[in-house]
Amino acid sequence: MTRDLPNTPTLDRVAGPADLRQMPDRDLKRLADDLRAETISAVSETGGHLGSSLGVVELTVALHAVFNTPMDKLIWDVGHQCYPHKILTGRRDRIRTLRQKDGLSGFTKRAESPYDPFGAAHSSTSISAALGFAVGRDMGQATGDAIAVVGDGAISAGMAYEAMNNAGHEGRRLFVILNDNEMSIAPPVGAMSSYLSRLYADEPFARMRDFAEGVEAAMPEPVRQGARRARQLVTGLTGSGTLFEELGFDYVGPIDGHDMDQLLRVLRAARARATGPVLIHCCTVKGKGYVPAETSADKYHGVGKFDVETGTQAKKSAAAPSYTSVFGRALTAEAERHPEIVAVTAAMPSGTGVNIMAERFPARVFDVGIAEQHAVTFAAGMAASGLKPFCAIYSTFLQRGYDQVVHDVALQGLPVRFAIDRAGLVGADGPTHAGVFDIGYLSALPGFTVMAAADEADLTHMVATAAAHDAGPIAFRYPRGAGTGAALPERGEVLDIGRGRILRDGEDVAILSFGAHLGACRAAADALATEGISVTLADARFAKPLDTDLVLQLARRHRVLLTVEQGAEGGFGSIVMHALARHGVFDRGLAIRNICLPDRLINQASPEEMYAEAGMTAADIAQAARGAFDGRGKVYPLSAAR
Repeated sequence: MTRDLPNTPTLDRVAGPADLRQMPDRDLKRLADDLRAETISAVSETGGHLGSSLGVVELTVALHAVFNTPMDKLIWDVGHQCYPHKILTGRRDRIRTLRQKDGLSGFTKRAESPYDPFGAAHSSTSISAALGFAVGRDMGQATGDAIAVVGDGAISAGMAYEAMNNAGHEGRRLFVILNDNEMSIAPPVGAMSSYLSRLYADEPFARMRDFAEGVEAAMPEPVRQGARRARQLVTGLTGSGTLFEELGFDYVGPIDGHDMDQLLRVLRAARARATGPVLIHCCTVKGKGYVPAETSADKYHGVGKFDVETGTQAKKSAAAPSYTSVFGRALTAEAERHPEIVAVTAAMPSGTGVNIMAERFPARVFDVGIAEQHAVTFAAGMAASGLKPFCAIYSTFLQRGYDQVVHDVALQGLPVRFAIDRAGLVGADGPTHAGVFDIGYLSALPGFTVMAAADEADLTHMVATAAAHDAGPIAFRYPRGAGTGAALPERGEVLDIGRGRILRDGEDVAILSFGAHLGACRAAADALATEGISVTLADARFAKPLDTDLVLQLARRHRVLLTVEQGAEGGFGSIVMHALARHGVFDRGLAIRNICLPDRLINQASPEEMYAEAGMTAADIAQAARGAFDGRGKVYPLSAAR
């Protein structure tokens, strides 16, 4: 049932966007206030991306009031800001399941609602998708206008410019709303941020296109003069235009994204008169209307549960430091010893931990903005110059720069060090942010070294190993969240490349773990031991080069071999299977099970719930061993991957 807030009669009248189009404008203003209160209340219970959602409340109401959604396709870039949109589009009764198991996604999702025409969780895809819908409309498909809402951080990425260049060339009717709050996850960097800042002016209407019929003419003369003066600041000298106009867009703005009258007037005029692509520059405040969010350094970008009255977030108790912080401190320690070490991140300095190094060596840390492709090749160039670059990018975001990893790093054998955070399943962000493919897509590349840390102590050693490795590209992966509580060494040790380790000797079953699932493997081994099944537990450490000697030793000494990894099929287990096949080990009837993520998406939940759904708990691992070995020495037939 819907959980109604007190004093929200306007929101109670909304079953869907069609109801907004029947409301007078004065009620839309009240609706925005109700919607903001509902969003704050819901996120206080679930956690999530609050600041960005609060910044677009008025814009969300205005867009649904003016455009005929879902026939008109409203596409939110990234999707961090879509919570008010979900409330207005028939999902208010489920908004308190946001980012929870079996609940609403924290991003737009096609399978969830017809009002989510295009799924998003990664940056800078909206304009390309909107242009695709515009072409579909013009070729007779049952779709209306296409509206992309893109932030000032997301529009700085190369893909957004590629799309705008194409859209301008096509000349098709298309709307791009630039939601400019001068802040993405980290403050936007680079030339685009400076350019947008120069577009600001003191007047509320910094610029309006002539097609915004009657607006400027209705202003008092001093205000009209100010608007013309502000417009001149944007367009420059006669005959020149903004960057957006040079790309073929009609440019409108900047306008006040929290002024409902202004928003409605501009959107209605644009919808009525536009014939080609239009960019509406809308200035908003991240966290608008909630003081704790407006005054927070990160504008409440991503928050846990919090108290609405005070804004105080619930404390997370962690007995161990996070993997991210362990990496940041280990990298800084190595940077103190090696002046050639530099770090690169793509708009995620605190998310990847390189902010720790930036505090100590600010001139040696480079945040390139939301530009993973550039980040990888930039790091490759620094490696070619003789520096030791660490390229710190989440697993799911490194996918965006894969061609550069192949062409600019691997093919040239350049010693770029890839620190891959958020490896494995990540919890509330769901499948869009799951780091499950990197083992396979990096191990496929000749000359690559691929490691995975079993715990935070192992991660410290892998940072040192990467710093010392100049023979080619090297990557190490580690999960999100707190570590295991392992004792951290004073200094990381350089590991032998391609060498694993045996942690426990047994006779019946061998469990070969790759990465941070070692704790579950240890628990499974303990459970099997109570049943009289003797287990050897090994940590591979390297997927490439694989410790073939270790694999063959385990295969020849045991009746059953289990490989375990926090990754998709086609990763570490497949590499082990290839090695065994090359050495003819299967001829002796070895039973092997590959414990990995199933060939389907795992929706958002806690990481523990997600791994349980994937069949990767300690109990699942133990059962897989029992399924191959019944405790009396009998071995069942060979099995391929689960």
